[in-house]
Amino acid sequence: RQGDFVAGPVRSQGERTRGRGNNPLLWPELVNGRDVSFAQRRPRFEHLTVVYPDRQVTLETTAKRMNTRIIDIIAPIGKGQRALIVAPPKAGKTVILKDIAHAVAENYPAIHIVVALIGERPEEVTDMRRSIKGEVYSSTFDEQVEHQCETSDRALDRAKRLVESGEDVLLVLDSLTRLARAFNVKLPSSGKTLSGGMDPLALYPPKQFFGAARNCEEGGSLTIVATALIDTGSRLDDLIYEEFKGTGNMELHLDRTMAERRIFPAVAMDRSGTRHEELLQSPDTLRQVWLLRRMLALLQQQSSSGNPTEGTERIIERLARSKDNASFLRSITEK
Repeated sequence: RQGDFVAGPVRSQGERTRGRGNNPLLWPELVNGRDVSFAQRRPRFEHLTVVYPDRQVTLETTAKRMNTRIIDIIAPIGKGQRALIVAPPKAGKTVILKDIAHAVAENYPAIHIVVALIGERPEEVTDMRRSIKGEVYSSTFDEQVEHQCETSDRALDRAKRLVESGEDVLLVLDSLTRLARAFNVKLPSSGKTLSGGMDPLALYPPKQFFGAARNCEEGGSLTIVATALIDTGSRLDDLIYEEFKGTGNMELHLDRTMAERRIFPAVAMDRSGTRHEELLQSPDTLRQVWLLRRMLALLQQQSSSGNPTEGTERIIERLARSKDNASFLRSITEK
């Protein structure tokens, strides 16, 4: 199947065939690191039963890595989560994606990490390849849209084949907006146009990509963390976000005001969250998080400076002074 890694003996290259391409495979011995007989019995991805994510992926590693700490509290990620990071320009989304990938590699070595970089800058692709322990599929902004679309398909096919084998996979996509733009250019026009020049048919391939995230009852999961761009000055980007808003079961919103003031992580805590978070967090933790949200709402109401992010900034400062999330949440409950 598309996306399988096949290993086996190859025919030695003779004098007549030397320099005429790769050595031919004689027979397959391993498919994705497993026996061929297992690969023949595995189910198809489309036939797997989808259930709610119920196993949290804890991202907290060190006290100084604030991005992952705040995600664990405000918008926890579970195996099979369909997570959308909504970010304006220069809000730190790339750093958050790298921190998530590093935390998963450190805390869950068994989770296979696949990264798809669509329309990114070449230097960011190099940085990702050097820093992330996983497979990186990339197509930079200066490449043809056909290559960008094919790259996303290859990354998704690879992730699906691993899930069919019962493995847990994290697929990071940066970004969903540029992927939709690429399909809008590639696909032939349907004769219908939405705001900003978007063809409705061009939204289906990115939706199929994002919708592939699932927690499978038979075993295995595909967790997708994708980014969507907003406040870029383009009506097309806003339309793409509106089309994907509500399709995920976790959203992390980044705040432009906080980013401009160089307050990181620039997370809008009041707008971020996870659906059915009670399946991921313990009852005690859930109660503490709800108390934190009520405290945040009260701080924003009582803000005397007129700054809507003052409450979030105060909570982030307090979180930075704590040694871990557990002690931070306990301090919230005690006071």
